[in-house]
Amino acid sequence: MNLKKIHYLSGITISIFVGLHIFNHLYSLLGANAHIELMNSLRVVYRNIIAEILLLLAVAIQIVSGIKLFFKKRKTASGFFDKLQIWSGFYLAFFFLFHISAIFFGRLILNLDTNFYFGVAGLNSFPLNLFFIPYYGLAIISFFGHISAVHSKRMKRNLFGIRPVKQSYLILSIGILLTLGILYGLTNGFKGVELPKEYQIMVGTGH
Repeated sequence: MNLKKIHYLSGITISIFVGLHIFNHLYSLLGANAHIELMNSLRVVYRNIIAEILLLLAVAIQIVSGIKLFFKKRKTASGFFDKLQIWSGFYLAFFFLFHISAIFFGRLILNLDTNFYFGVAGLNSFPLNLFFIPYYGLAIISFFGHISAVHSKRMKRNLFGIRPVKQSYLILSIGILLTLGILYGLTNGFKGVELPKEYQIMVGTGH
């Protein structure tokens, strides 16, 4: 099995989890409690030893293979979707590495439940949000951008009268709209979320 095939299969595995994760974050539009309730339900599926090992293995494969493919193709990529594929993949590799490290730091070192409040701490604290808003926003857009780029290469027929290239632009556009919706929900309509005391340590205000 070649590198591209391995990368593709690990990507499908990750996409299942990311899809659930994005849906969960979109649920924040209904409030923090709704987000946490849905997360607790979804954790039955993905927070167990087997699922976590499979997911971490897929992420490790994705990061290593993605970086190799990036350096292999970055000079020969041509066209919007070719370039979008390699650069979105490169950013996702960076994001997965730091995001998963942060999750385990929160769980194992800070002894926090890595729930809604863990995820939104940086998004709702100035000046940390100057980093975390683009950090999370670019991750979601990169995920949909990567899918749209792959779709542009693999899809060869019209759907509902829409040509493949327009389908790919539609996927990317949906990703951008979802990003805005998720950021709106995770920041309480950009008004800010009040963190419980135990999560304030993440923004330097707890004890």
